[in-house]
Amino acid sequence: MRIITPNEVARQAGNKYLGVLVAAKFARYLNEFPKDQLQQPTEKLTTKALQELVDGDLNYKLIRRRRSEA
Repeated sequence: MRIITPNEVARQAGNKYLGVLVAAKFARYLNEFPKDQLQQPTEKLTTKALQELVDGDLNYKLIRRRRSEA
């Protein structure tokens, strides 16, 4: 099992906090798949998501939030 450091995440995402958020959302997306469609998980989904982010296989786009008018 490879250890993914915050510096590796920051290199791909700009900063480590954004990288962790992107990976967490991708892990949630992976979790929605039926278990029979996924390959046998040898690692946790969050680890898989972080690995794909660090390897450059995960693309994301930032969208500005709309401000609610109160």
